[in-house]
Amino acid sequence: MDKALYISMTGAKHNMLAQTARANNLANLNTVGFKSEFSQARSMGVYYGDGHASRAYALTENQGTNFKYGAMTQTGRDLDISVDGDGFIGVQGPDGRDGLTRAGSLHIDALGVLRNGSNLPVLGNGGPISVPPFEKIDIGIDGTVTIVPTGARANETVQVDRILLVNPELESIRKEEDGLFRPRNPEQELEPDAAVRVVSGFLEGSNVNAVDELVSVLNLSRQYEMQVKLMQTVKENSETSARMLQMS
Repeated sequence: MDKALYISMTGAKHNMLAQTARANNLANLNTVGFKSEFSQARSMGVYYGDGHASRAYALTENQGTNFKYGAMTQTGRDLDISVDGDGFIGVQGPDGRDGLTRAGSLHIDALGVLRNGSNLPVLGNGGPISVPPFEKIDIGIDGTVTIVPTGARANETVQVDRILLVNPELESIRKEEDGLFRPRNPEQELEPDAAVRVVSGFLEGSNVNAVDELVSVLNLSRQYEMQVKLMQTVKENSETSARMLQMS
């Protein structure tokens, strides 16, 4: 009975972990540039010494990130940019390390620093981009930030910096807990890629498929209930066995 209890217990635990991953995907249904996470269940054999597995338990594992593009939405806002095709925007993470994102809802803070929707500094050629006071701002397809300074005429433009646009091999990066992508190898540099293009006035939406995620959550809920029912059955069998021993 302890074997059945162990299997149902681990099954319930990993059902909950899978539900957490699916729920996180659903929660980011409307997050700009969000990439959903894959998860799958795998049967893991339990071995004691040589020979075949005495039993198996379920394991939920993260298969990685779904890098499929989200739908592009036109906003018409000068500081909204969307990566056109492959590539990422370089930002400085909360811990100071460089990271990559597809979220291009930018803004400029009170100190003139260009930040994304998560309030992270956007990286340029030499670090975070600082933008002087301006009448108008424009972000070119190659990420070049150009402004018309305050008090200047409309044709007196100034090139401020160029947004760091990177296109690493997808197999070489992973999503970390702060939601940013970084190289699996910490020593790998984020090299700019001149081929990456951005479109101003558009935002890339989340790539979460709400129907798929909701169906998965419902299936996982049923599986969890089945595991709990199995644990209850094991408990009832144990109690029945104990009573039979007392009677004898």
